[in-house]
Amino acid sequence: MKTKKITLLAMCVALAMILSYVESMIPSPGIPGVKLGLANIVVVFALYKLGWGEAAGVSLLRVFLVSLLFGHAASLMYSAAGAVLSLAGMILLKKTDRLSCVAVSVIGGVLHNAGQILMAWLLMGPNVIYYLPVLVLSGTVAGVAIGVVSALIVRRVDLK
Repeated sequence: MKTKKITLLAMCVALAMILSYVESMIPSPGIPGVKLGLANIVVVFALYKLGWGEAAGVSLLRVFLVSLLFGHAASLMYSAAGAVLSLAGMILLKKTDRLSCVAVSVIGGVLHNAGQILMAWLLMGPNVIYYLPVLVLSGTVAGVAIGVVSALIVRRVDLK
């Protein structure tokens, strides 16, 4: 791997970590699990500009490092479940080239929340499924916001 690409990937991981930290300082709207997902701006950027493998690496490394530095085992399990499902969906939809960056981001946001609900189901039982509609709505709204910002960045940043 070339030095330029390694440096770019390291900057993406660092920026995603910073955005995760900044988001952790934003007061919660009072609904557990509802977050904007600022770090996903970097993941969507990496998916569109660097490729799916690099995006997966940035996302999973960010999840691991943020959980290690600022979280705990439970946060790692929930974040990893959400990130893996979100990444899988975004990668598959991006490969079709039929949906916009915003639509891919929305699917990523919804799948991230679905992954977290699946993990909660495994850890706490099936009653958590009733919380899914709230998280689908918040994932859609956050996905649109993140997708719009990501699309602007993808359109304006030239890596050549």
